[in-house]
Amino acid sequence: MSEQALSGEEKLKRELEDDLLRLYGPLISNEDLWKVLGYQSKGAFRQAVTRKRVPVPIFNIEYRRGKFALSKDVAAFLAAKRYE
Repeated sequence: MSEQALSGEEKLKRELEDDLLRLYGPLISNEDLWKVLGYQSKGAFRQAVTRKRVPVPIFNIEYRRGKFALSKDVAAFLAAKRYE
């Protein structure tokens, strides 16, 4: 698909994904995830996790502390919110 044929949301999603991949790699961990998703604090993010209210799929990785999300999922969420 050519760049001209992409919607504004799709362009933004790709830009965000490129930025997130450059900054964090394919996985965003607990320490950065709450900031990227716009939570005011770690505690607010923890509470959202407990209440199952985090807007992107999160998961655990065996032998690693915290929650993780894929950069591409976070980029898609943020782009969708922007164009909502």
